Amino acid sequence: MNLLKQIFTWWNRQTIGTMILTFFSGKLKGIDEFGNKYYESKSGRRWVIYKETVEASNIPPNWHNWIHFTNNKLSVASQKKHSWEKRHVSNLTGTNRAYRPKKIIENKTIKKKYETWKI
Repeated sequence: MNLLKQIFTWWNRQTIGTMILTFFSGKLKGIDEFGNKYYESKSGRRWVIYKETVEASNIPPNWHNWIHFTNNKLSVASQKKHSWEKRHVSNLTGTNRAYRPKKIIENKTIKKKYETWKI
């Protein structure tokens, strides 16, 4: 069933076209801490095959720089992190873990600061 999902839908990791491209011309360049695999072709084209959900915010910043040609050096997994750096988290908008200001959580209602027009 998983193979059928990959063949017919793009949101389940990769399509059949990406699978063929990866098999014939893709050279594995690395794997990030989330299990996403990064490939490059001989012509210089770069792409990622996601481990789970296809979501662009699942790419960590150092790999994002590489895939968008901002930095041509490959990401090193053992690269020293600064003390102020946080672990990468994908976009949480629309989930229960999304950021919500304390005022909204405490009041449970949002008061209008304006009066609507009456026609």
